[in-house]
Amino acid sequence: MPAEQESAPRSVTGRVLSVLDAFAGERRRLTLSDISRRTGIPLATTHRLVGELLSWGALERNRNGRYEIGLHLWAVAATAPRWLELRDMAMPFLRGLHRKTGGQQVRLTVLDGMETVLVERIGAPAADGAGEPVGGRRPAHATGDGLVLLAYAGATAQERYLAHHALTTGLRQMLAEVERTGCAVNGRWSGPGSSASAAAPVRDATGEVVAAVSVLPGTSGAGHSVLAPEVMATGRAISRALCHRHRHRHRRNGA
Repeated sequence: MPAEQESAPRSVTGRVLSVLDAFAGERRRLTLSDISRRTGIPLATTHRLVGELLSWGALERNRNGRYEIGLHLWAVAATAPRWLELRDMAMPFLRGLHRKTGGQQVRLTVLDGMETVLVERIGAPAADGAGEPVGGRRPAHATGDGLVLLAYAGATAQERYLAHHALTTGLRQMLAEVERTGCAVNGRWSGPGSSASAAAPVRDATGEVVAAVSVLPGTSGAGHSVLAPEVMATGRAISRALCHRHRHRHRRNGA
C-alpha cells in the first residue's frame, strides 16, 4: 500500500498523477477520503480532480460509492508495447510451467527502479499469502524474482539499492550467488512482506536481463530446489522466443 504523502504535489499534473498512484497498493477501491489521505491533497481539491478523472474514464465509481481505475485508462495502459509483447511471448511458457509444477503460482516480473512490478501471474496465492495483483509492486529484495533482477542490474544499481534500504552486505553476497548460479532458490531476504520462491532470469536478444520468471510454491508444492530446474528452463525458453522474435523482425525489415 502506498504510504501517505508527506506533502501534496504542487502542479496540477503532479496532483492528477498522485491521485492515480493512490490505487497502486493492495486496496484497489478507495473512498474520496482514502484518496485524499494517501495523496496529501485537500479533500475539496481531491473531489475536483476525481470528478475530472471520472469524466475522462480514468476512474470509475462502483455501486458502493468507492472509486477504482476506469476502463479507459486500463485500455490505454494495455497498449504499452514493451511489456505487452513480453507478456504475450511469455504466456505459453508460463502456462507450461504452471502445469509442470502441479498448479503452483507462476509469475513474470520486471524491475522498475527499486521495485518489482508484476507483469503476469498464473495460479492462486502462495502458502505465505503472496498474491498481489498484476501491476502490483514490491521492494526488489522481498522476493526471489526481485533478487534475480537486482543480481543482473549491475553494481551501481545494487549499491544504490543497498544504500537506499540500509541493508547489510549479506544481501550483496546473496546477489553474487544468484548471478553465479543463474537462479534464486529459497530466495527470501528477511524482512516484512518477503516471499520465498524459485526464480530465474529472462533475457532479450542482446543478452540483457529484462524480466524474471518464478514459482511460489503452495502448501502442498514441491521444494524450491526441486522447482529450480523447471524455472530456469522456462526462463531460457522465454529468452529464446524473444531472441527469435527479434531476428524475425530484423529479417522482415530487411536490415
